[in-house]
Amino acid sequence: MEQLEIGYLQDGDIFDLLTQENRSQAAKTICLDNSYESLEILRHSTAHLMAQAISELYTNAKFFVGPTIEDGFYYDFRVDEKISEEDLSKIEKKMKELSKKGVEIEKASMSRAEATQRFSNDDIKQEVIKNIPSDILSIYSQGNFEDLCRGPHLPHTKHIRFFKLTKVTGAYLGGNEGSEMLTRIYGTAFATKEALSDYLHMLEEAKKRDHRKLGTQLELFTFSDEVGAGLPIWLPNGAKLRKTIEDMIYKIHIQRGYEPVRGPEILKSDVWKKSGHYENYGENIYKTTIDEQEYGIKPMNCLGHIKVYESKIRSYRDLPVRFFEYGVVHRHEKSGVLHGLLRVREFTQDDCHIFCSQSQIKSVISESLDLVDKILGYFGFSYTMEVSTKPEKYIGSDDIWEVATTSLMEALRERGVEFDVDEGGGAFYGPKIDIKITDALKRKWQCSTIQVDFNLPQRFNLSYISSENEKETPVMIHRAILGSFERFMGVLIEHFAGEFPLAIAPVKTVIIPISEPHQAYAREICSELAAIEAYSVVADQNESLSKRVRVAEKQKVPMIIIVGDKEVAERTVSIRDRREKEQYDINLQEFLEKITRTMNERTL
Repeated sequence: MEQLEIGYLQDGDIFDLLTQENRSQAAKTICLDNSYESLEILRHSTAHLMAQAISELYTNAKFFVGPTIEDGFYYDFRVDEKISEEDLSKIEKKMKELSKKGVEIEKASMSRAEATQRFSNDDIKQEVIKNIPSDILSIYSQGNFEDLCRGPHLPHTKHIRFFKLTKVTGAYLGGNEGSEMLTRIYGTAFATKEALSDYLHMLEEAKKRDHRKLGTQLELFTFSDEVGAGLPIWLPNGAKLRKTIEDMIYKIHIQRGYEPVRGPEILKSDVWKKSGHYENYGENIYKTTIDEQEYGIKPMNCLGHIKVYESKIRSYRDLPVRFFEYGVVHRHEKSGVLHGLLRVREFTQDDCHIFCSQSQIKSVISESLDLVDKILGYFGFSYTMEVSTKPEKYIGSDDIWEVATTSLMEALRERGVEFDVDEGGGAFYGPKIDIKITDALKRKWQCSTIQVDFNLPQRFNLSYISSENEKETPVMIHRAILGSFERFMGVLIEHFAGEFPLAIAPVKTVIIPISEPHQAYAREICSELAAIEAYSVVADQNESLSKRVRVAEKQKVPMIIIVGDKEVAERTVSIRDRREKEQYDINLQEFLEKITRTMNERTL
């Protein structure tokens, strides 16, 4: 029998593809690789192996769901005992024992009534059954463990060899904050030892780059329980970093004909109902009542920009009309998904809305893609693109969705851009291009987006006067490049490991006078640097020179300047260049010219 390449199996079940007599042979000859499809099946099977190990170690465990995720899998379950990170090695050991012992993974099917009866003593499993739409349910078993599961799975547990449990946390049953808290264990699995080793090395590197840790170390941002979860507080260094990037992005938009606007932070709920946000996005909108009228705090900026467009009569000669805003928005994210700057409840978007004619859609998208390439390229990011199509909940006609989706795809094809398709991943009002950047650790992050919207202009009766002097409805293009500033800052911190290029570093240099007589010269240098917008600080604390140098190095500033008798007398500076990993002495004026050139080398 030929080897069975799991990498080529996408939607089928391995058992469904084999006759009964060939299953044992398949278990011996099966070939795993690290393709996406192969890892999906391997990780799904590893999740069940973990659940089997947990059921043998904790006899009272009851299991909810155990899906695969982007880099691995997890399982949610109830157990009377508290499971900590220290217990993961014990569970891993049991998993290895079970894998080495090896049993076949078997599939059976049953009716909803049969499944309900079979798990009549398991309230958590009853919740799973409620969420399965089909009347015929499948169950997978291995040894003394069984669970309801769609599959597919490997034929045998002995193929599960290279895995690691990575984290234990809590998770609400079904993601509902009003439900009980279950235990969740995360893990990953690979087809080869080398792939697992590479991934674990990446995780260790990611820990060093964790933006939450670096945010504290570099004094960029903080959070306060008293203020509220998911509400970042920007410290001076973080505010400088943001302002530098905001200024650069603002400037390039003005140069390209975008008009700055600003909408209100809070709007009557009636306008959110008219737009469809209230019905389709209402659970994420914070609401309040003023003078017996309900208001919604904006989760996005588009309605404010619609009102700007409405403020005067528009002609076809005006199109495309481009509005730009750093808009602060609020979204009611569940507490369980909040994660540093990467998932917050208040954030700022570099939000643009372009109103154009239908014939201008492709050119506007192409222009937006040029800007995406320029800005992401400035930060050194490569990226991939994905077209997200009509979701289950949507507004507007199918014909309009077809035109909008086709326009996006054709614009990408005409530019020769390869893209994937995320079926059903669009916004409720229109399809979109999602742009995922790749960081220094090869992780992908969703930031930029370009969305085509025929629906909101129709709902708000937007119009422009055509060349035939008739009213026409414009198309609205929603576009953000950084997306959420907070999320982008988190990604940027981890991408550079806190060692920002000099052009965007919040503190360009730390100036360290050796002793008190050198402090006046240090402050003079600091003033000269401030004049060229190179923010610097003088470290003149009553501490040893070596300690002040160590503190400056920990802050990851691009340059440390040491000044003593020689430097004061000769009007020079002694430089420790962190990024270039070199030390040198240079005339002060030459240094100021050099740092100006270096800052200007990275421009948009």
